[in-house]
Amino acid sequence: MYGAAFWDQRYGGEEYVFGTEPNAFLAEHCRVLKGPVLSISEGEGRNAVFMAERGLDVLGVDISPVALAKARKLAISRGVDIRTQIADLATYTPEENHYGAVVSIFAHLASETRDRLYPLLERSLLPGGIFLMEAYSEKQISRDTGGPKDLDWLLTVEKVRQAFPNMEMLFLREVEREVIEGSGHTGLASVIQCIARNSSLGTRCPPKR
Repeated sequence: MYGAAFWDQRYGGEEYVFGTEPNAFLAEHCRVLKGPVLSISEGEGRNAVFMAERGLDVLGVDISPVALAKARKLAISRGVDIRTQIADLATYTPEENHYGAVVSIFAHLASETRDRLYPLLERSLLPGGIFLMEAYSEKQISRDTGGPKDLDWLLTVEKVRQAFPNMEMLFLREVEREVIEGSGHTGLASVIQCIARNSSLGTRCPPKR
């Protein structure tokens, strides 16, 4: 489901499906990120390019070579450099103890893939490294404003807590907001937002609101 052929077809046109501007949650909190940054399911480059414009060294990983070609084209048009890597997150293993931040923006995965990948993402972070994520919540299932139509691929606050038991949750909440990102994400949506820190103390704080 949602393999390279699916995404290559979706990204095959001239249009940037999710726009060329960064995700709003990422843009609001980009100041907490330090490089190098790993951005999973980067797609057509809008978030990687935004972070590169702010001086961060970014590796954008995606299953679609078509998407990553458009990401590099966008970077050139903005006068910045990004690195890209074609990878299937179901089998991808990031470099351990290497990244200052991992960014996951609408990178929806089956629970089996999350259970394998998320501990690897945690181990890829340097001490004090930040994990920043926005994804659709299970409540999004009834809306037609974006996201997969399978509860297993959608998140809850508790799913995130359980996925990162050793991370310090600095910010974790479910919220409704207008998501306007190209033609792919448009309208009122229910999302999970998370900022967590790789902490040896494993402190877990209550979610905001």
